[in-house]
Amino acid sequence: MSKEPSRISFKTRILAGMAILMLLVQPGLALSEIKIEEVPAASSPAAEEKGELPPAKPPSGPVPLPDPIIPVPGGDPGTETPEKAAPPSDAGEPAVAAPAPEILHDIDLLPAPVKRMRELIMEACRSGDIEKLRPLIGTPGSMTTLSFGGEDGDPIEYLRGTSGDPDGTEILAILLEVLEAGFVHLDEGTGTELFVWPYFYAVALDKLTKPQKVELFKLVTAGDYEDMQSFGAYIFFRVGITPEGRWAFFVAGD
Repeated sequence: MSKEPSRISFKTRILAGMAILMLLVQPGLALSEIKIEEVPAASSPAAEEKGELPPAKPPSGPVPLPDPIIPVPGGDPGTETPEKAAPPSDAGEPAVAAPAPEILHDIDLLPAPVKRMRELIMEACRSGDIEKLRPLIGTPGSMTTLSFGGEDGDPIEYLRGTSGDPDGTEILAILLEVLEAGFVHLDEGTGTELFVWPYFYAVALDKLTKPQKVELFKLVTAGDYEDMQSFGAYIFFRVGITPEGRWAFFVAGD
């Protein structure tokens, strides 16, 4: 005796047969045109009434972390100032700020060629004759830079034009005062090594001690100091001399 199919299996067969028959009798619809699409899971009526949507699928792979916030000394904890914060290194560690250069006053620490050029410039300044700077400025190709934009014409006439008097006495006094200030030794052992006066050029103005501010005010006024604080750096005249004793620059500005 054969086994009688159950009610469930029989009902399933009937429904399947009716579905196939309905597809076949629809006008102009071939089996090859029937497309099978994935149907999203229906949300419950309660969820539709509340406007709720199914939860988003979580992204695959690790979630990238934001860049670390590097606090700036003196700032609010947990904040970052892009202009002053050190950028992260390639290894993911925050870059360590370079130490401030040592402020020097002992002229005997200068190499002999640098010491000699400084003395010659100061001697010319004390004479009051701006023409005595001419042999120290050099020739085209190795001439002292006197302007960021480049100076046209005669360098001595350019210096005379920057002075507040027609003889260039004021600019000589400024140059002398700059070279009497403390100095810094920059980029030691590199192709850009320099001895620079005054040291304010390479230090943070907001870190100056009271005695150092007195030294600064020998060169600039209180109003100049306020302008420099707003700018963020010393921008008055400075002098650079190479280790070989070449007078590299005498400039002001940014």
